[in-house]
Amino acid sequence: MTGTPIANDIRRLRFGRGEMTQQALADACGVTRQTIIALEAGRYAPSLELAFRIARAFSVGIEEVFRWEDA
Repeated sequence: MTGTPIANDIRRLRFGRGEMTQQALADACGVTRQTIIALEAGRYAPSLELAFRIARAFSVGIEEVFRWEDA
């Protein structure tokens, strides 16, 4: 299995927020742009703290950003 079973809607949420850049989201969450890239690509599962930070940056609940997808 490649990647992680945790899927996300970060890209959709960024574009729904006036095309927020990956860098702007990274800055809001205190991580690097490379972290956001890896998350969007499904190559990295966030820590619980980062998941909360990302959800808060979009003013939504965690489950509106992340979901578990069985293989």
